[in-house]
Amino acid sequence: MVGYLTDIPGIKVGHFTSNSRPTGCTVVLVEKGAIAGVDVRGGAPGTKETDLLNPINTVQMVHGIVLSGGSAFGLDTASGVMRYLEEKDIGFDTKVAYVPIVPAAVIFDLQLGDSKIRPTAEDGYQAAKIAKLGAFALGSVGAGAGATVGKLFGAEHSTRGGLGTASIRLDDLIIAALVVVNAAGDIIDPQTGSCIAGARSKEGDTLLDSMAALKAGRRPSVFAAQNTTLAIVATNAKLTKPKVTKLASMAHDGLSRTINPVHTPLDGDTIFALSTGDYPHYVDMTTLGALAADVVASAVLNAIQRATAYESIPAAADLFKI
Repeated sequence: MVGYLTDIPGIKVGHFTSNSRPTGCTVVLVEKGAIAGVDVRGGAPGTKETDLLNPINTVQMVHGIVLSGGSAFGLDTASGVMRYLEEKDIGFDTKVAYVPIVPAAVIFDLQLGDSKIRPTAEDGYQAAKIAKLGAFALGSVGAGAGATVGKLFGAEHSTRGGLGTASIRLDDLIIAALVVVNAAGDIIDPQTGSCIAGARSKEGDTLLDSMAALKAGRRPSVFAAQNTTLAIVATNAKLTKPKVTKLASMAHDGLSRTINPVHTPLDGDTIFALSTGDYPHYVDMTTLGALAADVVASAVLNAIQRATAYESIPAAADLFKI
């Protein structure tokens, strides 16, 4: 499956990638506004403005979403995106100011390089400033720059994660996803059932199979809580806030198909969903949610395939000569 989140008209994506260590942020802008929802399943999330997206709460639309490295420190990037949007008079009209609604979520990537270097509000601003329609960089960039997978038994056994995307088009209906894969578990290709990235053996040149190791009695490392997979799934279908929240919920099935184990106490797995509302026809939620899970699964695989090695941590392409 090919395609980008930006295949949906009106959605822009911009990255900041640090030159100092593997970290960064990715900004998704919907300047005209989009109905939004969220579903947080991981036990260790780092998020901003997710309560606002509850269907019972007042504000309906968001103007951007930020995914960032830097653990909780990285949530500061959303302030920079808010500043950029405010300069353009984009936001919730309070009559005395436009307040941009910019939810955010972060991954833990502080173990790579100098942990004092984290994405900042200025980095978020610059990523928003260069956000554009059309194709964007994938792999070890933006929020995926410091991503790794397969850390159940320690980060030293991990493989590189990254940032990926995918889309499906049915005539004029579009469903798309952007995913930052930084999971504790292994990455599974659902077409073959094969592990394509994850925890490596002691020698480092083959994959361990984390589930087999757990079943054999091996226990996770006390330092394994350095994870989280983040996703944004979007559609041009016209959805209410409860329906777009359900879309985020169903999209998690795409993570379940490709990450094992997933939604653990060691991850902060979070999926945001967006509805731009440009598609005029009714779409049933069963179809839409099933397709959303598919694009999320494809985006996870895309992220792993595009990742590049960092120091002693190989990418899947290094292990399997993809």
